[in-house]
Amino acid sequence: MTDLQKDIDLFINDFGTVEDEILYNLTRETAITQIHPRMLSGKYQGHLLNLLIKITKSTNVLEIGTYTGYSTICIARAIPEHGKITTIEINDEIEWLFRKYFKLSKLEHKINAIVGDALKIIPTLDQNFDLVFIDGDKREYLKYYNLLIEKIKSGTLILVDNVLWNNKIFSEPTSNDYMTKGIIQFNNYICNDNRIEKIILPIRDGLMLLRKK
Repeated sequence: MTDLQKDIDLFINDFGTVEDEILYNLTRETAITQIHPRMLSGKYQGHLLNLLIKITKSTNVLEIGTYTGYSTICIARAIPEHGKITTIEINDEIEWLFRKYFKLSKLEHKINAIVGDALKIIPTLDQNFDLVFIDGDKREYLKYYNLLIEKIKSGTLILVDNVLWNNKIFSEPTSNDYMTKGIIQFNNYICNDNRIEKIILPIRDGLMLLRKK
């Protein structure tokens, strides 16, 4: 990365984005306690998610992959008081952290946090979601998508994180790199799916926007 690109990235990351004390402390505690703190959405993407919820006027949101709850809080702040975000996280070892910050954010009434396997939980959900954010196990992206596409109504927006996967998708993955294989499989499938409108935003690790026709 060139010095100019670094300057651009820093400017874009900081432009118009204010990270309050709760999100700052969540970022810091994630870095201290978690092995892969880069998995946290961060203030730029969090702000983008917040704006997209407001623009689409979404009131019922599904998130697959809570991690430590940064994106969940950003989304919950944007939905109206009568709205709800259902967020699913398979790793019960980080439940203590995201529940701590959900309480501190005073948004627990808007958040339905479920710990478990999204592939088993999604079929049990009977809500009509306005927006879906997929950021779970990269090996399961296509399975998440296929479970959801027939459940959601026309016009629903699906956001999919990490679709560029640190640029690993542009090289042949090693035989045991199932994460990269999963992203490549998902991207190729979406490219040929005519049920949706699609675009990739080359921000952070690649954010795909899908809209069901």
